[in-house]
Amino acid sequence: MGSNDDDARGIRIGDVHGSAFSIGGSGNTNTVHNGGGAQDRAPTAAELLEGVRELRAALVRLPRSAERSGLDAELDEAAEQLEGAEEIRPGLPARLRGALERWAPLVETLSAATALGGLLASLGG
Repeated sequence: MGSNDDDARGIRIGDVHGSAFSIGGSGNTNTVHNGGGAQDRAPTAAELLEGVRELRAALVRLPRSAERSGLDAELDEAAEQLEGAEEIRPGLPARLRGALERWAPLVETLSAATALGGLLASLGG
């Protein structure tokens, strides 16, 4: 701990079953508990769309920046693909995971990012 490597790691979202995970930084921590029951199934396209929309709404409270614009564009594209979809298109969860990892410093204190990360983790791969 305390080395410069800690700052360069970023966020990795993997598979979470029957446990909790936390994303945080700058003294803020957001925790998602993933228990049994309905959480054992993969989220629907509508649930993932809701998570994307919640993160977009949370981003509005952050200062405008090139990073925020980039993440906004990624989330807009994902929302377009999810609106009215019966199934989640292959590759979309990986793209969203990549966006959360790429812009981790921007979203690390947003609980909506943690919630979306939880949905993506339950999709696996």
